[in-house]
Amino acid sequence: MAEDDLLQMLQQGPFNVALHAAIQARGLSLEALRRRLEEQGIAVSLSTLSYWQRGRTRPERADSLRAVRALEVILGLPRHSLLTLLRPSADRPTAPFLPLEELIPEPGVRELLDEIGERGDRLLTGLSMHDLYVIGAEREMREVRTRAVFQAQQRGVDRWIAVYHHPHRMLPSSRTARGCRFGRVRMDEDSGIVAAELLFDRALGRGETYLLEYGFGFDEPSNPVDEEGRGFHTPQHEYLIEVRFHPSALPARCYRTWRPDAQTALKDAADLRMSSYHSVHYIEFGMAAGYHGIRWEWD
Repeated sequence: MAEDDLLQMLQQGPFNVALHAAIQARGLSLEALRRRLEEQGIAVSLSTLSYWQRGRTRPERADSLRAVRALEVILGLPRHSLLTLLRPSADRPTAPFLPLEELIPEPGVRELLDEIGERGDRLLTGLSMHDLYVIGAEREMREVRTRAVFQAQQRGVDRWIAVYHHPHRMLPSSRTARGCRFGRVRMDEDSGIVAAELLFDRALGRGETYLLEYGFGFDEPSNPVDEEGRGFHTPQHEYLIEVRFHPSALPARCYRTWRPDAQTALKDAADLRMSSYHSVHYIEFGMAAGYHGIRWEWD
């Protein structure tokens, strides 16, 4: 199997297919894998390894996830490439790869991306994504900040495309970047979508990680905002979302939300508790592709 084909399977999943492909590509037997794990103090039976690659069972416990991390090293795979294909709960379906058009229910997003050109999304694995949304005194969106860590699936990757859609179709009045710089930026006034090319300081080597930060500011007043979040093409290893409210504009209730695509109704997954610092958040590991966010209700 070609390395590019293997990397594509690691990006798309599911877990058992990717694991089986990696084992076949490296030419290792299950017994050899079991021995290599045992040398690291990790006990996994042959039957368990067989069940994992056949999809009969999935690693879920802490010791099993430790074994998966070790398998990534033994098989020479990018860090977290197998872990990102695992999701903690069975009630949330996952898709191998979701086009952005299925995550943002607005026309025009494809045209913006086509103007910028090749995105290379499948050449980067999202290891960590932190989003902060700042809500102003008039319940309006004031600022969006993102801090992200990516890992290159193959050498030569040197950019990522950030897309933001304002709930009330407003375009940002300012933007900031750290650890990267803005390249081509395209906006659609009708939909309130901005697509921005974030350029790295160099082309990455295969397996290399990259940290960047960017943000958008909104100076113009808008209608009250009551929901925010992010859509992911592929499973994500770690996602932290925080909403910070102005002290004079605190919501009555906050909820964690989820939907697999833009055509499915938003679902409340859990109640969230506001901190004494006027913010609410949640963090998740090994989450499914789809839309993850927070919504809130005003008095």
